[in-house]
Amino acid sequence: MKIIYNDLLKRPERYLVLSIFIAFLFILLYIFFTPNYYQSSAPIQFDIKKGESFSSVVDRLFEKKIIPSKTNFRIAAFIYHAEKKVRAARYFIHNGLSYLDLLDLFISGKCYFSRKVTLNEGHTIKWLAARLQWQVYVDSSEFVKAAIDSNFIHSLGLKENSPEGYLFSKDYQIYEHSSPYEVLTMFYNAFKKFYVDSLKRRAMELGYSTHEILTLASIIKGESNDADEMRRISGVYHNRLRRGMKLQADPTIQFLLPDGWRRLLYEDLKIDSPYNTYKYTGLPPGPINNPGKNAILAALYPEKNKYLYFVADGKGGHKFGKTHSEHIRNVREYRRWIKNSKK
Repeated sequence: MKIIYNDLLKRPERYLVLSIFIAFLFILLYIFFTPNYYQSSAPIQFDIKKGESFSSVVDRLFEKKIIPSKTNFRIAAFIYHAEKKVRAARYFIHNGLSYLDLLDLFISGKCYFSRKVTLNEGHTIKWLAARLQWQVYVDSSEFVKAAIDSNFIHSLGLKENSPEGYLFSKDYQIYEHSSPYEVLTMFYNAFKKFYVDSLKRRAMELGYSTHEILTLASIIKGESNDADEMRRISGVYHNRLRRGMKLQADPTIQFLLPDGWRRLLYEDLKIDSPYNTYKYTGLPPGPINNPGKNAILAALYPEKNKYLYFVADGKGGHKFGKTHSEHIRNVREYRRWIKNSKK
């Protein structure tokens, strides 16, 4: 049987239904397309972490007063099927975005993703600057400038002129185009978390400041990548320091070379710098790189030995000597190895 629409509803009733539909439509348009304004400075940085629930995102948007209603935003996301499409990234939210504009931003708008960056032991600030620019587009020149910004360095609580040595080696998640100050703070905070009170007390027991321990650790790291050997090398340097002997550490000379690491020449040992441990006794003024956990612990807990010398063995390790004559024999063996390896 054919049902005629006019037979179902009388004219007044049809007008009522149409009025309700239009009113509902206007409410939807008002709620979801009307710009939302916040009082803070624009734009607001907003980071969505990997694995963060949509409910948590909504709660934080409301707490920051970016959205006026959690319920309306959830309804918009439901209609838009957006709950599972929101990307974990860093966003800069401009003022006046509607709920749907904001969802568009989270789903397909401009954002900066977080990437894994590994800070290996022994990297210098200049090396890190190049690595960060390549991996997460942090401006390398701005990174180096930030690292010598005395006001910033002192704001971290450091009394030194540079954070070199205090940037801890580990894996980090860093957003693309992050501020150099943000990244440097992240690296330094990781060091503070590692360098607990028990390690500070150990440094005091040895008669060294934290800065001196990091300086020694950076030299140890410059000598070896072997965690087990580091403690033995540390023992050598502690022995030499106690006796007032020059450290004669090649990594401190490499640090002074403008073109990076290379085979040292006799003339290099004459460079007049407080970092030249062939010319001056004691530790240099500061770290020559950023040592990691293994080197720092080696500096704090050296192997108890009577060695005063060591030289490369040509196999990735070192030979150690207690006397100068024993050291000379080891040096001759190393030179023979170099000569034979060139044949």
